[in-house]
Amino acid sequence: MVETLTREQVMAHRIAAQGLHRDRPAAIAALASLGLQDAGPTARLALAARSDGDPDPVARGLVDGWTHRGAPHHHPPDERNAIAAAARPFDDADAAARLNWSGPEQRRVGIPAREAIDRAADALAEVVTEPLTKGAASGAVTKLLPDALLRDCRGCATVHVNEQLFRLSAFPVGVGLDPTGRTLLLIPPPAGWERPVEGDPGRAARLVLDYLRVLGPAGPREVADFVGTSAAAFAPAWEAALPGLVEVEVEAGDGAQRSSTRDVHPAWLPADELDAALGAPDPDVVRFLPPLDPMLQARDRPLLVPDEALRKDLYKIIGNPGALLADGEVVGTWRPRASGKKLTLEVAPVVPLAPDVRARLDDEAERVAAARGLRLAGITGV
Repeated sequence: MVETLTREQVMAHRIAAQGLHRDRPAAIAALASLGLQDAGPTARLALAARSDGDPDPVARGLVDGWTHRGAPHHHPPDERNAIAAAARPFDDADAAARLNWSGPEQRRVGIPAREAIDRAADALAEVVTEPLTKGAASGAVTKLLPDALLRDCRGCATVHVNEQLFRLSAFPVGVGLDPTGRTLLLIPPPAGWERPVEGDPGRAARLVLDYLRVLGPAGPREVADFVGTSAAAFAPAWEAALPGLVEVEVEAGDGAQRSSTRDVHPAWLPADELDAALGAPDPDVVRFLPPLDPMLQARDRPLLVPDEALRKDLYKIIGNPGALLADGEVVGTWRPRASGKKLTLEVAPVVPLAPDVRARLDDEAERVAAARGLRLAGITGV
């Protein structure tokens, strides 16, 4: 029998699985295994929303690198090699999808996509033997690559290696990031680094399981989109993971929105997460989630945020606000406004906030300010 989960159960499960009740330290490890995206204070605020401990990912022993979609993510240092192996493209179609290369672009380049990544990775391995700024590394790599892999960059007013190619070539050779200084540094691989040679569906299955453990239930398209490829290209990883998954049905919308025929779709969870999903605790938490927070990384965005106008506001191309989470729902957005050492949070709820939710905002806002090393001046908009 296939179990059915309501949207409310899915939200409650994700909130619990991601440690947003602040009572599940193992959830932090699960999130780090998938990757905590690093963009300004995002990772610090995501950790502050989930733990009373130090919100600094570096202090927690996490390390930074360009992984999923070429975006910087914090991961446990002892898992970096396994993640690099799991993320190795299976073939040229997979590599091209990760590079965002269209058919005409691939023909223009004239170099198979996976070979292009390998060439750039060879160059990075040769160049990054000590900490280097991104600009210095890019300039040195550019000199080692054929013209077909370079781009005329208007922003830089120069020609350099394609940006996404540059990012995707770093992790295979263990080149990481040091974001702690004023200037981002690329750092050499750790001792004993093993460069992945071939895509391995068995190893890539860990990405499926890691995603579904904290953002499930979901399907193959959502996982592939998070990784940065197409569902067709990532199919070998999904097939390898299937024996450890269980299929469920997910009902969309709340009780008032469901049709008489039930709006349901198939999705999957790790088999050992089904009971937790069915019995997830009430999501009675109020949290200021930063932009790019793990909760907001779910690829089934209409399920996460049914309100279309709110969803468009949350997922802009640039300048995304944070999300206000209250009792299992995203109920608005927020933006930080810093002035000197003071921080004001501008909140824009899309529904009236219950008195008990409003009463909990101050404590959560204090956490946001503390995680940024500032003092809370107040909250506006509520």
